[in-house]
Amino acid sequence: MNDISHNLNDIRRELPKQVRLVAVSKNHPASSILQAYEAGQRIFGENRVQEILSKQPDLPGDIEWHMIGHLQTNKVRLIAPFISMIHSIDSLKLLKEVSDQGIKCNRTIDCLLQMFIATEETKFGLDEPELIHLLGEFRSHRLAGVRIRGLMGMASFTEDTDLIRREFKTLGIIFNRIRLQYFSEDPLFNELSIGMSGDYKIAIGE
Repeated sequence: MNDISHNLNDIRRELPKQVRLVAVSKNHPASSILQAYEAGQRIFGENRVQEILSKQPDLPGDIEWHMIGHLQTNKVRLIAPFISMIHSIDSLKLLKEVSDQGIKCNRTIDCLLQMFIATEETKFGLDEPELIHLLGEFRSHRLAGVRIRGLMGMASFTEDTDLIRREFKTLGIIFNRIRLQYFSEDPLFNELSIGMSGDYKIAIGE
């Protein structure tokens, strides 16, 4: 068993049934992704459009590609034909563009709204008032090319586990409040994208 298969199996044993693993494949070659695919992994996350475009044509067609990095509106058309989920919707302008490109491709693209929950000022994302405004606009514009599936947030890059836990807990509270207020009749609003290699165990706990 190679290291990639071994690592994946170790992590999968720790995951509750309701948790999905997105294998972040940025900076890794297609050959490594294929090894993970052969070990049963199907969801891969990339943070740069050009990198997804360089890998996607040469890899199996049933891979679910997730865009996890900041996405510029002028790049949406490049990934709209095949992207499975965009985790990083941080403006109404971007959401509208994803919808427009989804319609052109006869697709409905799953999206997560990125919330700013960290202490660093470098992170992208919406605060809660911006989220409420975006959801109000989403309702009134009837964007048919997108489906809002949930929220995403990145915790502070710190060794302070209590801070990380509080940030994830805050996002969970917002998620539940938004689900009740805006998506109470939509069972597909059920995704909370949190946790990276260093803090995924805290994320699972929250």
